[in-house]
Amino acid sequence: MDTITIVLLLAAIVTVSLVIIIISQMREKARIERVRKMTAREDEYNRAYRLFSEIPAQYLSPDLKLLLLKRMEESCHDLVALKSEQPVSEWLDTIKQTRKQVLENNDNRASVRIDSPEKATYVKELLQSLFKMIEAMHKAGRLDTASAKKHLKHVLFLVHKTHADLHVFQARDHIRQNQIRKAIHAYHLASTEMGKSKDNPLAMKAVKSFRTRIKELEASMADGTTQTESHSKLDREWDNFLQDDGTWKKKADYDD
Repeated sequence: MDTITIVLLLAAIVTVSLVIIIISQMREKARIERVRKMTAREDEYNRAYRLFSEIPAQYLSPDLKLLLLKRMEESCHDLVALKSEQPVSEWLDTIKQTRKQVLENNDNRASVRIDSPEKATYVKELLQSLFKMIEAMHKAGRLDTASAKKHLKHVLFLVHKTHADLHVFQARDHIRQNQIRKAIHAYHLASTEMGKSKDNPLAMKAVKSFRTRIKELEASMADGTTQTESHSKLDREWDNFLQDDGTWKKKADYDD
């Protein structure tokens, strides 16, 4: 075997080795990218599922529920395409059943009383996570601009209501203890929180109603009466503020 043949043979071996190494690296890179994408899609699904499950029922409108279900469904379809080993088909079946319940108004989840700063903070964090999710969906082209703006504005309103709920609970507690001045202060704080959603007609009507409640309490202090009831008419309306806002809308229409 002459020198030229040996050189060519060695060159061929080196070339084949390089090709094998490159192909192996490409496969490994593709595998890592696939795992990365699956992890990202699983995180998206789990995040949406957590928000759907843990945000108190009184803060999730049917539109927001459907939006979260849509996000979960999109993540599942991506996982199917990536051939994930997760029980995606079961997730999709659950999403389908839950969407049917929401559309038929049969998704009866329990409300949660916001009776501590810790609960208010936790719900606020969940709503902030929902806000970021909506922004991400819009940025990725999965949600049109008009829908994104509508949902984002509503979530901001819910953040303000979370704090207002806490102040209302504290106000009622002060009333039960006949601490009227503290109750008035708490209602002022609730009014301030709702006032941050100036472009929301219901929020503005809530502000007016809180002011009316404050006047009631101030009057009770002036004439020396003791007010220990835990609920007034306006309190009951506040309890149903998001579940059944018909009363508030009627008040808005009348006042306007």
